[in-house]
Amino acid sequence: MSKPSLSALAITSKKEELSAAKAKVVAIRKEVAELRAMQKTMRAEVKAKKLAAKSASAADRAAKKAARIAKLEAKLAAMKNPVGRLAIKAAKKPSKVKVTKMAA
Repeated sequence: MSKPSLSALAITSKKEELSAAKAKVVAIRKEVAELRAMQKTMRAEVKAKKLAAKSASAADRAAKKAARIAKLEAKLAAMKNPVGRLAIKAAKKPSKVKVTKMAA
């Protein structure tokens, strides 16, 4: 029970196939490494964009809050002054014009 012997030609053919297969594996590994690197950079970009959007949103909220506070402070200052309080009230709810008949 001896193994069948391979000829030198068959051996070189198998070696060539093996080296070709190894080259394919190396190419695939290189491609996978490139894709992983690309994925990593894309994740970093997405994270940076989200962070920028968050900071812009926070700045916008802060600006709106500051504007609202300034408006309310101005309103409070106007209400502390009695004349201003009446003027604000008059500006908010104008009174109806009452027509009275005079006896002739």
